Amino acid sequence: MTAQQRFLLLLILVGGIATVLGLVSKRARFVPYPVVLALAGVLVGLLPTLDLAEFRRRLLPVGLLVTVGVALTVVLIGALTHLLVGFSWADGMLIGAILAATDPIAVVTLLRRVAAPAGLSAILEGESLLNDGTGVAAFSAVLGTIVSGSPSATDAIVRFLELTAGGTVVGLAVGFVGLALLRFADDAPLEILATLVIAYGSYLVADIFHASGIVAVVVAGIVVARYGAAFGRLHGPQLLGFWNLIAFVLNAMLFILVGAALPASQLVPVAGLVIATFVIMLVTRALPVYGLLAIAAIRAPPIPWPWRHLTWWAGLRGALAVALALSVAATPGVDSRVSVVAYGVVLLSLFVQGGLIVPVTRALRVEPAA
Repeated sequence: MTAQQRFLLLLILVGGIATVLGLVSKRARFVPYPVVLALAGVLVGLLPTLDLAEFRRRLLPVGLLVTVGVALTVVLIGALTHLLVGFSWADGMLIGAILAATDPIAVVTLLRRVAAPAGLSAILEGESLLNDGTGVAAFSAVLGTIVSGSPSATDAIVRFLELTAGGTVVGLAVGFVGLALLRFADDAPLEILATLVIAYGSYLVADIFHASGIVAVVVAGIVVARYGAAFGRLHGPQLLGFWNLIAFVLNAMLFILVGAALPASQLVPVAGLVIATFVIMLVTRALPVYGLLAIAAIRAPPIPWPWRHLTWWAGLRGALAVALALSVAATPGVDSRVSVVAYGVVLLSLFVQGGLIVPVTRALRVEPAA
């Protein structure tokens, strides 16, 4: 295990121990929880807002967007940035993988602003949630084949399938194990600790087995959200408030770190590349959105045309793409411009697409949720 994995394991163990001890304290009513924690310290020293019902109704369009859609996005952006912008095939595909996933935090925030209908919300939020996993798996596969010294499409596809399958298995396993823990968590602090252990535990286990940690976290989160709600858990405002706060803080920290590592001055020399890549990203999103949603609309429920237009425009890139861009800033074998251009495209996406989302929604006459 690496130093980072050992540190993460320590945090998970502490959270898990604290959760178990909290449960013990609940049963041993005369032993205060802080005392139990203190005693344990002495001994040691020797997920959701997604509407799952509507999501199930929209599973076909979401499933197409996060699988075929992500693959098409990577290939189309990669090919066009190679042919039109001048990146190598490998670096073009890497940019495509970085920009393949839409950002859940940005999308959810926009959905609340425009009071989107439940069906549209399920499509946008479901896509942004699940394509985090497939997008990062595609990125890991492309980066892995570049670092290997002999970039190959076949190698990248095999790596992608291995990462995705492994992450799914780990996520299912950790998710169901976490449910057993959550059954005994009868207050918000214990729920928070338990969900922290599930989230970071699934990532760590997948990482140790060289699977996709992001896929594992997404799958575990869906399992917990689906079955945790069935026995009356995960509805407390404290739990949702905690995760909303964590998302906000980590999102802010990420952009601050990237701003420090990739200062705005580096964007000036590649401004033309950034604008060209942003236009390519917008254009290439049209094919998977309109093509795949047309296929999905053959079966009920219907997908109105205004929803399709908004799905195309609302595909913002955000924190995930920024994190991926930062991770390759100094990677041998990767063009140094890749991270800067990807970061610039994310900024344009947030400013242009995010800034115009309300006028676009009004122009499309998307009916707000009742």
